[in-house]
Amino acid sequence: MIDLSKYNNEPEFKTALEEMLSSLDESILSNAKYQQVLERIIEPDRIISFDVKWLDDSGVEHTNKGYRVQFNNSNGVYKGGLRFHPSVNLSILKFLAFEQIFKNYLTTLPMGGAKGGSDFDPKGKSDNEVKNFCYAFMKELYPYIGVDLDVPAGDIGVGAREIRYLYEAYKLYSGKNDCSLTGKPLDLGGSLCRTEATGYGVTYFALEALKQYKATDLKGKKVIVSGSGNVALYCLKKVTELGGTVIAMSDSSNAIYCPDGIDFETIRALKEDRRERIKECAKLAQNVTVLPSSKDIWSIKCDIAFPCATQFELDENDARKLIDNGCIGVFEGANMPCTIEAANLFISNKVIYSPGKASNAGGVAVSGLEIEQNKKNEHWSFEEVDNRLKEIMSTIFKNIYNMANQLGDEYNLVKGANNYAFVGLVDKMIKSGKHL
Repeated sequence: MIDLSKYNNEPEFKTALEEMLSSLDESILSNAKYQQVLERIIEPDRIISFDVKWLDDSGVEHTNKGYRVQFNNSNGVYKGGLRFHPSVNLSILKFLAFEQIFKNYLTTLPMGGAKGGSDFDPKGKSDNEVKNFCYAFMKELYPYIGVDLDVPAGDIGVGAREIRYLYEAYKLYSGKNDCSLTGKPLDLGGSLCRTEATGYGVTYFALEALKQYKATDLKGKKVIVSGSGNVALYCLKKVTELGGTVIAMSDSSNAIYCPDGIDFETIRALKEDRRERIKECAKLAQNVTVLPSSKDIWSIKCDIAFPCATQFELDENDARKLIDNGCIGVFEGANMPCTIEAANLFISNKVIYSPGKASNAGGVAVSGLEIEQNKKNEHWSFEEVDNRLKEIMSTIFKNIYNMANQLGDEYNLVKGANNYAFVGLVDKMIKSGKHL
């Protein structure tokens, strides 16, 4: 078995490896065909790191670190987001890129796995400062990306504004006008439904799971959604459209509780237009209680929980609270927001639990559809993209549920997802021979 102690200084990445390796079935681990690739699949193809020097509005130069982890392209072009956040380091990016390999495989689209970003914080910066940084970042990154090589997208801290600046910079420095980034604004070749894709996708996944396990849906369900970024916002919108009531949301500082249901447009305007903290919602809507910590959201009684904020936000104690309060389903909208201990507790208590690599794949799925549209010089309707997204999320659920069943562990969608994706990817690696 692989000695993971050499990754002790990369705790997030080590956790991702532990989650994957501990869930692989013995029939796979003992198979010589898969053993020969095991050590290779857990190491990235390459890591690109660089300094990003940019000017603030006072003309003062600052330096941040920039990275791109191109982990594995056996399933297609490298694909994965860029994250701008002070917490960004190589451990986090390797963790995210490793997860991305398997997530992208699950979509059934031809995409490998990558991730990148910087410890730059867009919060509190002017539009001009963000633009200066994005141009400086892309000046270092552009030689390593392209439509047939590596196609980044957005992530935490990289929204429509940042993607616009990054794409403009890519075209300037490369002299190309190809689909080198996804999540682009519509006027630059972006896809309809891309903004909504991850939040809608996790909701569509939840519908499939609720139907299979409980013969029910979201109508009348009390729902909590952690976070208030893009994923959480559009999860809120779709849950509400499907008859559920989102009674709590959060940001990094606080949580809010509204038993009557949280209004999508109120939160969207607060977070996207005004860029304010979620506690301000209490001034804009009635019957809203502000909770002192974002962690308080897990204490609220609910039927369904969607962790959509960030990695490892929900631990074993939080999981116990949800179980004790009768929660029947936990669907990850962020990348591994539940700790391994929390996930195992859900599974052992037969709470429907989906790993993010399966249930939050909607964003990268529609990014793949954006590439397809760009290559064909087509622009699909919102309805067409949304329908393709529903099909993809349904396929993901069915494939990993069937694998979990096949392995004799119906409620273990972690095992289902990891074994299904691992076997498929390794078979491709062996067939191509380029990763051996």
